[in-house]
Amino acid sequence: MPYTAEISRTNPSSFVFMIDQSGSMAESFGAHPDKKKAHEVATAINRLLQTLVLRCAKGQEVLDRFHVGVIGYGGKKVASAWGGALAGKTLVPISQLAANPQRVELRVKKIDDGTGGVIEQKVKFPVWFDPAASGQTPMCEAFDLAWNCLNDFVGKYPGCFPPIVINLTDGRATDGEPEPYSRCVRDLASRDGNVLLFNVHLSSRQDQPIEMPDNDAKLPDDFAKLLFRMSSVLPPGMRESARREGYLVSEQTRGFVFNADLVSVIRFLDIGTRIDARNLR
Repeated sequence: MPYTAEISRTNPSSFVFMIDQSGSMAESFGAHPDKKKAHEVATAINRLLQTLVLRCAKGQEVLDRFHVGVIGYGGKKVASAWGGALAGKTLVPISQLAANPQRVELRVKKIDDGTGGVIEQKVKFPVWFDPAASGQTPMCEAFDLAWNCLNDFVGKYPGCFPPIVINLTDGRATDGEPEPYSRCVRDLASRDGNVLLFNVHLSSRQDQPIEMPDNDAKLPDDFAKLLFRMSSVLPPGMRESARREGYLVSEQTRGFVFNADLVSVIRFLDIGTRIDARNLR
């Protein structure tokens, strides 16, 4: 069966996050006028990166089970979005990620006080990349950069659990037709299966999200249907994770959310990066 390869220091897997940083990412996020898409996505991805580090921690050591990249596309450039000591690097082993946050902030987290109330607690929050929002949406070029990163990775680790690419965007590509580029990314493969490409369309409206559909019948327009076609079918392990989270899934369910709000983004990122612990060594 595909998507069952062991993930270890000698046979790592990879995550690549493609982040739309075009001008429209400065707009409000759905029903939250005080929250901007670029800032909320950056917070969600930085938090997820911290979670990936913790998944690979063993005592004081961080095992290089994953190599991670963040590609920002917007303005006049498509490039790695890492800041600080990682600036300019593409795929970074998770131990290097753990050792080199751009900075560590103190943020306030609301937690249950055990009596039905909520208290605020200050927590350390590592930041590896910052939000940005300007210019157009060069998505095709971003897919091309992702392909180059992962082509080298799969060549080095041909037996790896297939890399996972998650593209978060709020608009159409402005540099051409992205579907052929996305197909090239999905056509990359290790011996364990093809690269998985998931897409998240970020909301500027208050409409209900369409999460993990298995067909395009309820999608409202050609752009939504394009993103659906560009998205990979969920492999069995992720499909089961989605089912446990309450999603209605089938064997044709794709890793795609249209009109995602904040909650949808966080839930999707969790499922999209969740690999069965039995695969980890």
